[in-house]
Amino acid sequence: MPRISSICCLGAGYVGGPTCCIIAQQCPGITVTVVDKSVQRIAAWNSDNLPIYEPGLQEVVDQCRGVNLYFSTDIQEAIRGADLIFICVNTPTKTFGLGKGKAADLKYVELAARMIADTVDEGAGKKIVVEKSTVPVRAAESIAHILSHNSKPGVSYQVLSNPEFLAEGTAIADLLSPDRVLIGGEQSDEGKKAIEALKEVYQHWVPEERIMTMNTWSSELSKLAANAFLAQRISSINTMSALCEATGADVSEVAEAIGRDTRIGPKFLQASVGFGGSCFQKDILNLVYISECLNLPEVAEYWAQVIKYNNFQRTRFSQRIVECLFNTITDKKICILGFAFKKNTGDTRESAAIYISNHLLEEGANLSIYDPKVTHQQILAELELVSTAENLESIPGSVSCCPDPYSAAEGAHAVVICTEWDQFLGLDYSRIYKSMSKPAFLFDGRKILDHEELIRIGFHVETIGKRMIRKNVERKWN
Repeated sequence: MPRISSICCLGAGYVGGPTCCIIAQQCPGITVTVVDKSVQRIAAWNSDNLPIYEPGLQEVVDQCRGVNLYFSTDIQEAIRGADLIFICVNTPTKTFGLGKGKAADLKYVELAARMIADTVDEGAGKKIVVEKSTVPVRAAESIAHILSHNSKPGVSYQVLSNPEFLAEGTAIADLLSPDRVLIGGEQSDEGKKAIEALKEVYQHWVPEERIMTMNTWSSELSKLAANAFLAQRISSINTMSALCEATGADVSEVAEAIGRDTRIGPKFLQASVGFGGSCFQKDILNLVYISECLNLPEVAEYWAQVIKYNNFQRTRFSQRIVECLFNTITDKKICILGFAFKKNTGDTRESAAIYISNHLLEEGANLSIYDPKVTHQQILAELELVSTAENLESIPGSVSCCPDPYSAAEGAHAVVICTEWDQFLGLDYSRIYKSMSKPAFLFDGRKILDHEELIRIGFHVETIGKRMIRKNVERKWN
């Protein structure tokens, strides 16, 4: 199989866009074309206002766009000219039918496979199709079936699995220096040649020892397993946070103590309001569904508990806000600082802030929200998605989005930190305190602030995994 000289990426989202930008930067001899049906999204990629925010992404785009990196809506032309085609389309959790609420919806993956088969010209030779979207185990087999049953004379396909392991907010750094790159494919001669061709692309900048080759099914399951294990650690430390609040222990001290154990390590042991983003919940639900389908109910139940506790952590935090504000927040102004699911991204999918805000709105609060990278329209859209029918009409009148943290906090009864933006570390909290209604409450859902200093200023401070004012605990020994 000849070396790759042209790559097409179907899907210009959080996975396809940054991935192909780095490939173009690191492989100047390869022409990379990212295509999408959305005219608006492609126009944004061709502008100075990119459709997604990632530190360092704009600089890479500026360097490569128009040289060997192109963004286009001409999907057929890009497919025809490509040696290798990445499938980077959305795979949301199904909202209806068999597997509703758990299984991945592969509609867009199937449509992409059929488009490839219909578009590639007769006699085009060998094509490599790479699934990069997060998919259930054996999805590559489905893609291969579609391609083989619809292929034209003189055309052959090899389907590879090459899952992404990007963390939003550090995607460029993750792509430039990955812990590992997984490439799964058929263990036939042709399959191994395709694996080697993709491996050569990554070897332009990734050390060979970090590139792992394996069978397709192992590659697909490894992606789901990795995200499940990471989410499990977050839910595990969050269970400890509840115990710490009840006993007077400090979850940060507990996390440091267990993180010093080299068998455990310190990463992903930061207690918070819970995990969010497009991957963790979706992948675990997918794992639960697969386990149920394989008649492994105990496995399914184990992983379902990770999601269940994450939801409980959000609810527990929002209930605590209501309880502290004298069990009523009707018509009270509450300032929400941060709406993205984590810092350094504008992505709000499954953000804890959505569910906390929705709970507060259901209790009758008025919200003033500030996030440096999330738009007013995006905030309202997310809240409308989770709102009940009776509350839907009241959202525009109960939610205001502010241009800065100070205007958001003015006159508020409470400030709630939902995203760990670095900007929030340097705010003038004395100024914020003076502008608020008294008593002024601050709820630190990310454990990022100096709580003793905030108490000195005058705030009533509540945080995750730590009781700020220790109460006597009655212990019963049975």
